[in-house]
Amino acid sequence: MALFKRLKDVTLANINAILDKAEDPEKMVDQYLRDMEDDLVDVEKAVATAIANKMKFEKKVQDEKEMVEKREQQAMKALEQGNEDLARRALEDKKMHQDNLTSYENQYATTKASADKLQHQLQEMKHHYQQMLNKRDILKARAQTAKAEKEINQSMSGIGSDNAVKGFGRMEDRITQMEAEASASESMMDSNKSLDDELDALDKSNVDDELAALKAKMNKAKE
Repeated sequence: MALFKRLKDVTLANINAILDKAEDPEKMVDQYLRDMEDDLVDVEKAVATAIANKMKFEKKVQDEKEMVEKREQQAMKALEQGNEDLARRALEDKKMHQDNLTSYENQYATTKASADKLQHQLQEMKHHYQQMLNKRDILKARAQTAKAEKEINQSMSGIGSDNAVKGFGRMEDRITQMEAEASASESMMDSNKSLDDELDALDKSNVDDELAALKAKMNKAKE
């Protein structure tokens, strides 16, 4: 019956089918369970109605049986009292109740079979629902794991891409250039220091010469 279509879809579906069809498997698993809960409510109402009908016809069958027996006893009592006409009317009413009894027995058999079938299907639905409920955490954990693995694999594949390689190459060239510029700056600083040293030495050399000349002049004066 159409009422069990979604139940069949859920019980036959596996995690790969869910991952393919759903954007968010975790939410879809919960949605399937909610759908099953709605179906269970509908089936429980149908079962309750079927049981009520069964009980109704069961009561009618019992009432008609009692009336058949009652009219028969009344007809016998009327005959015992010599009232054949009253006995005849009692038997005619007995026949009407007997016909009703046959009809109600047929209806009772039909409603009982329907109620029993629906109760069996309801138990199956509850069993499948409990299975899915027990699997929910496992399915959601598998979905989370698959999602994490996919993200990691995508990240890892990006490491070896051309963009990444070219980017690293550019950074390497840039660092090499920075190192060269730093080395050149150091050489210029060393060059400047050498020039200052030479100039200092030159100044020092002039002072020494002047000192030597002054000493020679003093010695000459003493003579």
